[in-house]
Amino acid sequence: MSLMPTPAPSGMPRLPEWYRGAARDLPWRRAKFHNDYGAWGTLVSEFMLQQTPVIRVIPHLQAWLARWPTPREMAAAAPADVVQQWANLGYPRRALWLHRAAVEITERHDGVVPRDVDALLALSGIGDYTARAVAVFAYGDRHPVVDTNTRRVLARAILGLAHPAPPSRRDLALMESLLPASAAESAVFNAAAMELGATVCTARAPRCEACPLLGSCAWVGAGRPDTGDTRRRQATYEGSDRQARGAVLRMLREAAPAGVLLDAVLPEWPDRRQRDRAIDSLISDGLAEADGEMLSLPRRGDQAY
Repeated sequence: MSLMPTPAPSGMPRLPEWYRGAARDLPWRRAKFHNDYGAWGTLVSEFMLQQTPVIRVIPHLQAWLARWPTPREMAAAAPADVVQQWANLGYPRRALWLHRAAVEITERHDGVVPRDVDALLALSGIGDYTARAVAVFAYGDRHPVVDTNTRRVLARAILGLAHPAPPSRRDLALMESLLPASAAESAVFNAAAMELGATVCTARAPRCEACPLLGSCAWVGAGRPDTGDTRRRQATYEGSDRQARGAVLRMLREAAPAGVLLDAVLPEWPDRRQRDRAIDSLISDGLAEADGEMLSLPRRGDQAY
């Protein structure tokens, strides 16, 4: 659908007009993308964008949809192929959830991504944000779409806080109260709020002088106070179990489809127990499969996602 700006509600003036001139040219915002892939393309892009920068997603998204342009085609793929195609996007369980969602869409909805938010929420790996993003940006329905960037904009512009509180249903209610009445206008408003948070109202260095909400922002009006930050801090990657998991998974991708002898998995890793935890957790998550003395990407389609 086209996301052309329209007048904003009184709570956040000038936001859609700003979006018209400032929005990044991203694949999933183009009419051709929606014509080629429909709601499936939107769903895949939203899975990939979870906790992953846009610049890393774009080349993977294009390759993914070229290989599996519909849910039915992806549902027929082996889990190992899905994990390998995910490459270095991070949080690889998302690949298995997306594969499982494709199977569910094929079996429950005849290969068509559902439009109803509750039906979307019933699919594997889909939460409040992704379900509403698909309903709004693929189907043009009216719902509040709230991601991390939107929550930060709401916290500052409306609530006067330096950083948002932990996610809650209150975020959806607040965004709902700000949406224009029409579905088309609300889709633009949702997209504009996310774009503002991603490019101007950033977490560490907000560019308030470039913000279209500068004159009405509650946080700026209060003198940009330090109101605290209750966001969860992610553990350092270097030396973490996440790093060990990534190293094991990278080795399995490079060895696919044959797999690797268990004793040959990261033989020089400095913490043997951490290496073993990484292997065990990958098997538990369905991202790896042990068969005798061999470890490989998952070959079967019946993993517990």
